[in-house]
Amino acid sequence: MSSFPTQPDKEFKEYVYDQLARIGKVLSSPQRLIIMNILSQSEHTVEELAKYANQSIANVSRHLQVLKSVNLVKVRRDGKHMQYSLTNKNTIEFYLRFKVLAWEHLAELRTAVQEISRSPTRADQIDRAELLKKIEDGDAILLDVRPGREYGESHLPGSVSIPLEELETRLEELDSDKTIVAYCRGQFCILADRAVEILRSQGYEAKRTDENIMDWMVNGIPLNSDKDTDNEEK
Repeated sequence: MSSFPTQPDKEFKEYVYDQLARIGKVLSSPQRLIIMNILSQSEHTVEELAKYANQSIANVSRHLQVLKSVNLVKVRRDGKHMQYSLTNKNTIEFYLRFKVLAWEHLAELRTAVQEISRSPTRADQIDRAELLKKIEDGDAILLDVRPGREYGESHLPGSVSIPLEELETRLEELDSDKTIVAYCRGQFCILADRAVEILRSQGYEAKRTDENIMDWMVNGIPLNSDKDTDNEEK
């Protein structure tokens, strides 16, 4: 016997909206939103997600199962590892629009970002127009400080990859005569802030930009991928 209504009546209406509410319930967890933000960049294993989200493997596993129960996350086997990602492009765009909606409607969120924007690492940010000009003129190096896997999946054109955890040991790879512009996963991410702190402490002129791959994707601006390079070499 069917467990859902078969006629357009009150029962049907209640059932439909109950299904819609399942998504809302899943999104009510800050920890799951953090996981979704990381997965919007590229697929990851449970262990990687636990590391980047600063959560235990057990907790991440539980959150992934909840996300998977409403098809916001999918999983594939890669040898001995299980790789998790957001289900498809629509899911990624939904998550991005969700953040935009929160930004537009929550004054508390905007206030928090405005307050942190006064910090030294964010006080002199570079916007898209200035960033593109500096790169075109050869005056800046665009530095992607996300994990290397996320860079390989998709990155801003012209950027170089040095994951934050490797930055202090790879500083010699950066031209000290140029401005280093660091980016990460967007305005709510603090990886670029940490990178700017490290760079400035070593005498580099460093700035942060909120530009990120998701914003460029939504706006139809081309991105680069290591997959593209691999295909060209073949």
